[in-house]
Amino acid sequence: MARDYSTVTETPDDRITREAASMFYSRYRYTRTLASGRRTLEVACGSGQGLGYLRAVAPFVVGADITASLLGKAASVYGGSIPLVQLDAERLPFVDSSFGVIALHEAIYYLPRPERFVDEAYRVLAPGGVLLVVSVNTEWVDFNPSPFATHYYSAEALTGLLRTRFQDVETLFGFPSNAGTHGRSSLVSLLKRAAVRLRLVPRTMRGKRLLKRLFLGPLQRVPRLLGEDFGAAYEAPRSLATAEVAGQFKVIYALGRRDGSR
Repeated sequence: MARDYSTVTETPDDRITREAASMFYSRYRYTRTLASGRRTLEVACGSGQGLGYLRAVAPFVVGADITASLLGKAASVYGGSIPLVQLDAERLPFVDSSFGVIALHEAIYYLPRPERFVDEAYRVLAPGGVLLVVSVNTEWVDFNPSPFATHYYSAEALTGLLRTRFQDVETLFGFPSNAGTHGRSSLVSLLKRAAVRLRLVPRTMRGKRLLKRLFLGPLQRVPRLLGEDFGAAYEAPRSLATAEVAGQFKVIYALGRRDGSR
């Protein structure tokens, strides 16, 4: 039976911190720069909040997820205007060279055999296509693992995973981990680390909401359909030497580009 990821997925009307909102917006805005003019597949699209945002620049967009209830939420928004497919990310039901861009946001760590997903993504990408994997950095000092995760990656390890199939791999970074290291932010960071060590962090998105409200102030609502009016700040990913970064950034963007030959 397919695992239900709805309890650990940001869905419409959930409340998230301003930084989480910025991360959410930033990964889709960056994906949109890749998707412009290209057939695009988002694997693990969840409730599909970003699909319409990508479709505004891409000629064709498909949303895919393993959890039927999340796809149901997406269907209620798009009404059949965007194809939605329930699938296992390790077995993509598409013919070779189907897409110019494949995006996987904050889900690589849920896959039992992520190398199979990378193999499948390479097969489904057209020559010159791009795989984008966005993931939390496991070397970030305040990193908090999801209860459903199978394996988390450092920047070096995620780059190595993509290099099992792609010769051209680029690693970018977002959201410095040392931002706001004074005063209240520093205290919150210490409390969070203690809660993680003691396993006191709630396992679901709903359970985390109260703690976020208490320690981090006003929360922002997740939209049903992402747009430029979302009101979150965009932070473009940075190109830095992986060996010099380690835990200095919270988010990793790993890109594998398929060569142009068949």
